[in-house]
Amino acid sequence: MPTVSRFFGISIKMFFSEHNQPHFHAVHGDEIGWINIRTLELIKGDLSPRSLRLIKEWASEHQQELLEMWDSHEFKQIAGLD
Repeated sequence: MPTVSRFFGISIKMFFSEHNQPHFHAVHGDEIGWINIRTLELIKGDLSPRSLRLIKEWASEHQQELLEMWDSHEFKQIAGLD
């Protein structure tokens, strides 16, 4: 699973072969979650409120890039939060 971005100990990953709704995986230590790219809501998993807030902030800044990557199945690195 390619890692799309890393910031504050959080790894953002995508499986391009998945056929579910457009989403990405977020991993922060033992926490794992699936985030819907269109709504930025937690689909599955257990992320702390702080982790989820940071992930949503990052995803809102890069939502269009994430959707394009999902549609094209072309991996690229996306900058993390500063």
